[in-house]
Amino acid sequence: MSTSTLINPAVHPVDEKLPLGRVTALGLQHVLVMYAGAIAVPLIVGRALKLSPEQVAMLISADLFACGIATLIQSLGVTRYFGIKLPVMMGVTFAAVGPMVGIANSVPGMDGARALFGAIIGAGVISIFIAPLVGRLLRFFPPVVTGTIITIIGVSLMRVGVGWAMGGPAFLAQRTDVPKLVEMVDKAKATAAAASAPIALGPIPMVDNPAYGSLGHMAIAAAVLVFILLLVKFGRGFIANISVLLGIIAGCVLAVAMGQMSFEKVGKAHWFDIVTPFAFGMPTFDIVMILTMVLVMIVVMIESTGMFLALSDMTGKAIGPKELSAGLRTDGLGTLIGGIFNTFPYTSFSQNVGLVGVTGVRSRYVCVAGGVIMLILGMLPKMAAFVESIPIFVLGGAGLVMFGMVAATGIRILSTVDYRNNRYNLYIVALAIGFGMIPLVAPRWMQHMAHDLHPLLDSGILLTSIAAVTLNLFFNGSKGDVAGAVEAAKTAEAH
Repeated sequence: MSTSTLINPAVHPVDEKLPLGRVTALGLQHVLVMYAGAIAVPLIVGRALKLSPEQVAMLISADLFACGIATLIQSLGVTRYFGIKLPVMMGVTFAAVGPMVGIANSVPGMDGARALFGAIIGAGVISIFIAPLVGRLLRFFPPVVTGTIITIIGVSLMRVGVGWAMGGPAFLAQRTDVPKLVEMVDKAKATAAAASAPIALGPIPMVDNPAYGSLGHMAIAAAVLVFILLLVKFGRGFIANISVLLGIIAGCVLAVAMGQMSFEKVGKAHWFDIVTPFAFGMPTFDIVMILTMVLVMIVVMIESTGMFLALSDMTGKAIGPKELSAGLRTDGLGTLIGGIFNTFPYTSFSQNVGLVGVTGVRSRYVCVAGGVIMLILGMLPKMAAFVESIPIFVLGGAGLVMFGMVAATGIRILSTVDYRNNRYNLYIVALAIGFGMIPLVAPRWMQHMAHDLHPLLDSGILLTSIAAVTLNLFFNGSKGDVAGAVEAAKTAEAH
């Protein structure tokens, strides 16, 4: 029992202020547990936007900085309208990756970044206002819907993890054979000139990219994966919780030893810098993109509901509708702040909820300390430059674990669904996953549709969400199992 509790037994363990040294050490633990997941999203989205390494590093810094702000608001509370006032660490949600990559593919570069941040700002504002209504939406998200959505999130992200292990997306497997292309163009020009006809070209000649799927790179990715699995099997407590991060560090050591990792960009980066809002210019606002991100935020807030209720049970601190609304508003406010500071939507990280159970420390001030540490890390460009310098194949082994666990969580939720007495649930799962797979197996399926709809149609996660909710309403009606929805949300991993 702590000194503060002895002095004032009325102080709830959640509100207990621990000694500075202990609270800092425990806060650092929380940061380490979430760090790998926090840096994954800016790496994915930044590279999808085709930004420069310096700009990707800027995204990483902004992400850590905004994580810190959102965590402080959520754990400390700001007025009675924002903050659950429980030990919660906020991080970028994986649920938004698919739609954000869709936006990036539709509008790459700086224009895409401004459009993306505009969509995030718009979704954040709307989420703040609809947060109190989320409880009423739970009946539309029974386990058959939630489990299906989380499964497709994991499956969609697995493509990224496999791509990392291979050295990049699948289209990098081949590259243009420039000498043959020049020769082909010259011949076509000569033929066209002689016949006084238009220039006709055949298929662009391609050649295999030797860097794609390199056996050396895949070996490092495999080594990272094996190292993580060994830590999961033989590690205990905190070590097992940070297995992914330790796996990435081990992969970096191996890559350096093999001459596959350079610290040149780290050396050029500043030691300290301030994260500034609108660093990519003023955002642009597209209604379809905003609505796309709003759909994502609804799913995120439903999962957060379960997370908050699970944490309430774990800490013994009761929360009512007002506290729940304040926590969900902070998801929206964190997302709004994320868009302003050139980063992404935020939610509570369940890894950190698990750490509360492992350590037995229920004080929210531990997460306050974690938020301060994240703020500081966000203002250290050398740290961001180091993360950006990690070879993509090192991240591959870790990505398979991180993203695969998301899919496994969805499957675990779906295992609780009643298929025996309600055969309609089979159709809901089957068709919703089928719709979600369309962009994965046929990336250009929407090429004949309006360009403004591409960010929506390019996301298997959104297609699955819409299909699952619609099919569930069609087969099962709107009288959903609210208790089951809550339990499904409690089961969900951070994404």
